[in-house]
Amino acid sequence: MSPRTKKQFEEIREERKALIMNTALEHFAREGYHSATISHIARHAGISKGLMYNYFESKEALLAAIIQRSVTEVYKDFDMNRDGFLSEDEFVNFIRRIALVLSENRSFWRLFFQLMMQKEVREELLNLFLGSGSLIIPFEKGTKGLLLSDIMSLIYDYFGRKRNSRNTEYDPRLEMNMFIITIKGFALTYIFSDDEDKEFTEKTINRIIETFK
Repeated sequence: MSPRTKKQFEEIREERKALIMNTALEHFAREGYHSATISHIARHAGISKGLMYNYFESKEALLAAIIQRSVTEVYKDFDMNRDGFLSEDEFVNFIRRIALVLSENRSFWRLFFQLMMQKEVREELLNLFLGSGSLIIPFEKGTKGLLLSDIMSLIYDYFGRKRNSRNTEYDPRLEMNMFIITIKGFALTYIFSDDEDKEFTEKTINRIIETFK
């Protein structure tokens, strides 16, 4: 048997990292972030505690990786041409991207939202990312990613450009806030619904697009 190539070792490493993160997400969501231990996660992932630390130096780093991966999944196609300007077509694509990501793995996102509802996790999120502004959404290899704060700025700019075509009472900050609340509400309702009416879901998505584009 020929020795594994560097690419094969990288693939094995990425597969094992994904296994660890998926196992950790399940335990964080169901047992609570502070109650779950590295030893417990390692055992259920089928690896040793020592090997676990070769992938993640701490439980905090493991949580950070889970959040990073999840947010990247949603935003990786944001501003598709990478020109720092969110067009109407890109805005619509962003909404449809969210719906697609949720539909492709509802069980994962159900666990993720359960995790994010924990007070200690929200506090950890603030400490890990929002305080330092370090949550970067990577694009293709070799290209510069976007800070999450930059993405929020692009969305605000998108709503700000509508001011000239609306009445004088139009408030882009309020409109953006209503959009975020609507998207969160759609996501939570969709993820935690036991029944899926695809036709109604599509109508809902179209209505969100019509309201905010």
